[in-house]
Amino acid sequence: MLFARASNLLCYASLMAKLLTTRRHFVTLATLGAAATACGPTYVRGSEEPGLDDPAMSTRLDKRDLQKALHEQLESFRDSRIFGEFQGATEPPRVSIFPLANETSEHIDSALDALLSDVETWLVEADMFDVVSVERQRQMMAEIAKQQGGGFDETKVAAVNAQLGTQFYFTGKVYNADERTEDARRVQYFMFMQLIEVATSGIKWQHKTEITKALLD
Repeated sequence: MLFARASNLLCYASLMAKLLTTRRHFVTLATLGAAATACGPTYVRGSEEPGLDDPAMSTRLDKRDLQKALHEQLESFRDSRIFGEFQGATEPPRVSIFPLANETSEHIDSALDALLSDVETWLVEADMFDVVSVERQRQMMAEIAKQQGGGFDETKVAAVNAQLGTQFYFTGKVYNADERTEDARRVQYFMFMQLIEVATSGIKWQHKTEITKALLD
């Protein structure tokens, strides 16, 4: 991080200049310790550090991975036959977005939840769909789970959509293949997204995106 390194160098230079110009003729260990503490890690903003989002910090899916995967998924959907049919529809189809099932060995649920909001935003900005709020869907699923006395049953998705009055819903899943050697680890992610017609349960569109992350020694 060039910005952070430059900031630390300037910090040390400034502190040493102050120490050399002091009236005292010696520098205590406590003073040096304070200087080292003052010139520790630096917090930066992305606007201050170009490329801050680019390096991989772990083998989990991050913002850049999800943006790439979402772009590929939505480009596939835009080029699909069903999207062309929606463009020619007299009434905007009512659609909902359900969570992507995390079938991986990684803790990426929060990242996948953030992806839902991006899909919701894209559909709204397309100005072709009547989009049911993701928050409203969550409320509905929570209500059904409460009635069932346990977790939400995925077999009830059609019932939820019927209550919401939706004609189509987006859903999908992410799974991974994790491989290790003595000096490396590779995680391959596979993201499936699909559009389901509520009335028939027919798959009207589906696409797979692949992402690979690795830790090399």
